[in-house]
Amino acid sequence: MTAGTDTEWDLEVRAGKMSRWAIIAAAVLFAGHIGAALVLRSGGDSGVNLRIVDQIAILIIGVIVSGAVLLFTRPRLRVGPHGVSVRNVIVEKYVDWSEVRGLTFPYGAPWAHLELPHDEYVPVVAIQARDGGTAVTAVERFRELESRYCRGVGGAD
Repeated sequence: MTAGTDTEWDLEVRAGKMSRWAIIAAAVLFAGHIGAALVLRSGGDSGVNLRIVDQIAILIIGVIVSGAVLLFTRPRLRVGPHGVSVRNVIVEKYVDWSEVRGLTFPYGAPWAHLELPHDEYVPVVAIQARDGGTAVTAVERFRELESRYCRGVGGAD
């Protein structure tokens, strides 16, 4: 099974506050680029010859920067009968239940860790400490599903 396989998921968690702040930041950045593009040619006699192409370039840069900020809305954790899918900002990783050793939230860590064999882990940016009770509920629900699906697999300790 691969990460791209469409399957039933029992749990899907997304970062709450980080997503909202990323959307607000992207909107502010884009509005700033629109403002800069509008006033770019009305600067008076500075000796610089700016054209409409420069205004369009500022808008395109605004779209690119805002789009990059919106990548921070992507983190997601999905849990189902076949395994766990963790998508952080860009990359999505699928982990079979036989490899899962638990979900921990180390003291002082900004987000949870999906524990793997050999002291490895995958950061789970979708479950963040700043989300408070939502994060606690997500970890508890994950552990319920882990105990259900890891029976007989030998993955959970």
